[in-house]
Amino acid sequence: MKLRRSKPQSETGGRHRLQKVLAAAGVASRRAAEAMIRAGRVTVNGQVVTAMGTTVEVGRDRVAVDGRLVIPAVKKIYIALFKPRGVLSSTCDQRGRPVVADYADGAGGRLFPVGRLDYNTDGLLLMTNDGQLANGLLHPRRQVAKVYMVKVAGMVGEQDLVKLRQGIELDDGLTAPAGAEFEEYDEQRGWSVLSLTLYEGRNRQVRRMFANLGYEVMRLRRVAFAGITLDGLRRGQYRHLTAGEVKKLRELAGL
Repeated sequence: MKLRRSKPQSETGGRHRLQKVLAAAGVASRRAAEAMIRAGRVTVNGQVVTAMGTTVEVGRDRVAVDGRLVIPAVKKIYIALFKPRGVLSSTCDQRGRPVVADYADGAGGRLFPVGRLDYNTDGLLLMTNDGQLANGLLHPRRQVAKVYMVKVAGMVGEQDLVKLRQGIELDDGLTAPAGAEFEEYDEQRGWSVLSLTLYEGRNRQVRRMFANLGYEVMRLRRVAFAGITLDGLRRGQYRHLTAGEVKKLRELAGL
């Protein structure tokens, strides 16, 4: 069962005022779009329209300005998904394995993941159809924070925490300094739990960092990304982001 907490941030379908549709498609500001309509420059299904109260059905009516077809704005959708283990961070898989797109079905559109989580890693994954936002959040220059809870075999000492904070030399270069905090040690089971904050996104980076230090990662979960957390979500569930959350993501992405 999928958790839904809020509506998507934009609308498609239904009838909308013509000037609003033109503005949303990036043709002009709403006021300039009204001037275009009054001037007889806009057609709907081949007919010139000059009335301000005209409405159109997005995705069905053909709107043109000066004879050029207007492409309707695509509804932007943003969700936070609690990806389970054993699920690919992909929209499809030729081998028929579960993919995150299966869990986002019903969110209102075709979405793709912002970055990825390994097959055996669970936790927070953002999904959207806003390519500009996704590219901004993933750009190395933005240094967007990703927070993981890591369970490793053995007792992690302070000297290894210092190494994580300074950077670990991997086969693809030195990692950026990470935030590393010791959370607990289970003496009976012999494992340590740590909180690790990364500001870059290399392939299997967390597992490789701990392997370099001589530790086996037994469990890995991403609990936060760009300030969005898993709060209120169970495995396999998603929720639409709020307008405030989307605004914050756009700021982090430099938009």
